[in-house]
Amino acid sequence: MIRKDFVIVTSIGVAIGILAQPILTNVVPVITPALRAGVIIGCTVFSPFALFVAYFLGLRVPALYQFAKFGAVGTLNTLISFGLLNLQSLVFHVTSGMLIPVFATVAFVGATTNSFFWNKFWTFGSRENAHTGEAFKFYLVSFIGWGVNVSTVSFVVNVIPHSGISPEIWLNVGGLCGVAASFLLNFLGYKFWVFKNHSSVPVTLKKKTPEVAQILGE
Repeated sequence: MIRKDFVIVTSIGVAIGILAQPILTNVVPVITPALRAGVIIGCTVFSPFALFVAYFLGLRVPALYQFAKFGAVGTLNTLISFGLLNLQSLVFHVTSGMLIPVFATVAFVGATTNSFFWNKFWTFGSRENAHTGEAFKFYLVSFIGWGVNVSTVSFVVNVIPHSGISPEIWLNVGGLCGVAASFLLNFLGYKFWVFKNHSSVPVTLKKKTPEVAQILGE
């Protein structure tokens, strides 16, 4: 794994831990400083570890390394989306009803804007400045993902019975379902249409060194 990727994914881990705090506030009855610190430290440690594992798996299937980077960015986007969703819920004291699609839309736009720059310049390794055509295709794919995301969130939160589960927790269950529904669709659209001419696969994944071949038993 190259040093730049290690630094970036560690930074993403820190950001995820920080962005998780509004969610903890909204769904956990009693929050201790130790729990808040543990979430930040855990995310900071786990993110580079997961990418390191993906790096070695990528020696066999290079696309896995790129998918892992997309997953790291996707997790950051998820926390931005969840953070905005919970922030709006806390501010307006709303956990269901007609405002949920509005909350979900605001959260999705914020996460998608972040996603464009991370995926363009890191996941898919573009060295070009952002241009209108590329941004249009990105937002078109994201708009389709938005439809899937918001529809899923609204359906889960407003239609599916959830007796015995608090409205705050169920709101986040709906948000997680929405993210899962649009995640794979977005990756395929970005990789094979929006950023199809770019590649972020490190040279070491394209050409194995003797040391790496020995590790793999080749």
